[in-house]
Amino acid sequence: MHFILCGCKVNQYETNAMMQHFVEKNYEIVDFEEIADIYVINTCTVTNIADRKSRQMLRRVKQVNPQAILIACGCYAQVAKEELEKIPEIDLILGTNEKNKIVEMVEDFAKNQETKAEVSDVMHQIEFLEFGPTTYTEKTRAVIKVQDGCDRFCSYCIIPYARGRVRSRKMDAILSEIRKDCRRRNQRSRDHGNSYCFLW
Repeated sequence: MHFILCGCKVNQYETNAMMQHFVEKNYEIVDFEEIADIYVINTCTVTNIADRKSRQMLRRVKQVNPQAILIACGCYAQVAKEELEKIPEIDLILGTNEKNKIVEMVEDFAKNQETKAEVSDVMHQIEFLEFGPTTYTEKTRAVIKVQDGCDRFCSYCIIPYARGRVRSRKMDAILSEIRKDCRRRNQRSRDHGNSYCFLW
């Protein structure tokens, strides 16, 4: 399978989290040059250009492998479900709150071949949505998510509608993830002769 990330550091973190969930279920992540059976596009909607790029990427992957399962998730999927439902190539549309159920939903689709659009109203979300400790990354630096959403509702910005109101992560969950990531990085750095992460 292959993941395509559009957008910000929050999307990067959530893409890493989704990848980790699939890897833990023995799925193999491949580069875009390789043909995949499943494509996950984590979309962005911060500008109209981001919207267009998300739509273009969704159409492009089915040209690579018309038989692949195609999942649209993320901010653009959250605010433009009806627009994405017009694109027949998409098999699953998942909103912001549905990302942490992606493995189950993909496996359900593989069994039943039933196209679904699951997008809940993020405005009613009051708890931070946990993915669990996310240590999977292809980057050198870790990204730790500590908060989601925005309460400002600026006239030019769509983020509160895509991510919901501000919700903070519990401190214990943040520290647990940092410690696990440090342990993983220290193990890797010992193998390469460097040390750059400290546990407290």
